[in-house]
Amino acid sequence: MARISFSYLCPASWYFTVPTVSPFLRQRVAFLGLFFVSCLLLLMLIVDFRHRTVSLPRDRQYERYLARVGDLEATDTKDPNLNYGLVVDCGSSGSRIFVYFWPRHNGNPHDLLDIKQMRDRNSQPVVKKIKPGISAMADTPEHASDYLRPLLSFAAAHVPVEKHQETPLYILCTAGMRLLPERKQLAILADLVKDLPLEFDFLFSQSQAEVISGKQEGVYAWIGINFVLGRFDHEDESDTEAPQELANGRRRTVGILDMGGASLQIAYEVPTSTSGLSPQQEEAAKILLAEFNLGCDAQHTEHVYRVYVTTFLGFGGNFARQRYEDLVLNETLHKNRLLGHKTGLSPENPFLDPCLPVGLTDVVERNSQVLHVRGKGDWVTCGAMLSPLLARSNTSQASLNGIYQSPINFNNSEFYGFSEFFYCTEDVLRIGGRYHGPTFARAAQDYCGMAWPVLTQRFKNGLFSSHADEHRLKYQCFKSAWVYQVLHEGFHFPYDYPNLQTAQLVYDREVQWTLGAILYKTRFLPLRDLRQEGVRQAHGSWFRLSFVYNHYLFFACIFVVLLAIILYLLRLRRIHRRQARTSAPLNLLWIEEMVPMIGVQVEP
Repeated sequence: MARISFSYLCPASWYFTVPTVSPFLRQRVAFLGLFFVSCLLLLMLIVDFRHRTVSLPRDRQYERYLARVGDLEATDTKDPNLNYGLVVDCGSSGSRIFVYFWPRHNGNPHDLLDIKQMRDRNSQPVVKKIKPGISAMADTPEHASDYLRPLLSFAAAHVPVEKHQETPLYILCTAGMRLLPERKQLAILADLVKDLPLEFDFLFSQSQAEVISGKQEGVYAWIGINFVLGRFDHEDESDTEAPQELANGRRRTVGILDMGGASLQIAYEVPTSTSGLSPQQEEAAKILLAEFNLGCDAQHTEHVYRVYVTTFLGFGGNFARQRYEDLVLNETLHKNRLLGHKTGLSPENPFLDPCLPVGLTDVVERNSQVLHVRGKGDWVTCGAMLSPLLARSNTSQASLNGIYQSPINFNNSEFYGFSEFFYCTEDVLRIGGRYHGPTFARAAQDYCGMAWPVLTQRFKNGLFSSHADEHRLKYQCFKSAWVYQVLHEGFHFPYDYPNLQTAQLVYDREVQWTLGAILYKTRFLPLRDLRQEGVRQAHGSWFRLSFVYNHYLFFACIFVVLLAIILYLLRLRRIHRRQARTSAPLNLLWIEEMVPMIGVQVEP
């Protein structure tokens, strides 16, 4: 049965009394909701922490993997946000043009441009080569622009037309042009600067056509390798696969060793201090050291590097073999004259060459002199005979040819070996990759000790690399000994040095020094994107400071709100207690006053 009571009081007012919910129940519900929200926030913080400490490196690894896969895909030339750049490598035997592209800069002044080599519709690198080298235009410099026209026409067909006027073109000449007199160099470059802009709309000026030194070429090669390996990325400090870091928090860069047919090159980062050197060594260090900033702003020093780089002409694999044959020929003929011997003057009495496989016969000819040789296959003796060709000095700071070498911290360093370093370990021995001195020495010694017919039969059976040929089989014994001597006796690498990687490709692609060149030449371009980004997004800067952008500030705001709710509930509780203490006398007084009054009750 329900009952509704009406009370009439003076002055005239109507009061309706209805049952109320207990304030203690409301507080319990409020505290339960508060506890639930607190647990939710705590769970969010834990998930965020685990995501940053565990999942983020995996995400970065996955993104890096996707980026490497994307490098092998066709370039989307319809993307208006892509920029392009051209580099012409004018070498001694020919010239090649490389087309690169990169998206807009990400806005972080500490990051470099993400430059990649352009690929056509068939996912093939956009590159074209012509022969001979541009040095062939030495006597007809007025035809230099005609010589490069096929390369630039090729590039113009791949770069979108609307991008031509903002696509920089760099023409960099190397060894072949260095051998020409300066006046002939300048005549060729002048013709290029005068005629090429008349036919092509690329961004090109006088400073973008030059003859670079061997030191510059080495620096560009060093930049290209480290860029592809991601060693200029300073933000992935939590990556568990990141290499060991230096004291300043940067990722450790790698050094490069590159042995071609005629020359040998080494480049690696060195500390900024040269204390402990003699005045002569300090002067030599200044010549061989290159300090540069890859950052877009001179005030940012995160990308300032100091690199030791030098090139040794005549220390390549093929040229070293020629020097060795000259040495053997001269010494043998000299001994024949002194002792009356006839060693090497006929096939029946050949010179026993320890640097050739057992039983292999060969002939060394120099002018009118002839020396008959037969392989002995003694790898250890071969290395001993090659030692004088290193031309070392007695000083501890000198390497090949007596040239100063900046100290290497072999306990905290990493190197990549290219060209002959890879061919010697992989083509025949099949141990390319991570280099181990004792393992390489044993494999090379076993190969040299094999008979020549056995090696040729193995070659016919396809037991060697597909890149191996008869020339490789013939001189593998010599070149393996030469590489070993250069590495350990010339550059003083420990025999058990564990951080040398021999390679031909990096992430399944060949890395050219031209990549490092365009990285260095375009290092200031991010400033343009940063200014445009600042003007375009100036009106939206408030959003970057809002709590939505910074999740830590968001959590702080939630905490303040929760604290305010708690304080409010505590205040309500105190008010309720105070009202409870005063409500009892008032209720008694109300009952006493209501007794004489006339009440009206309505019962259904």
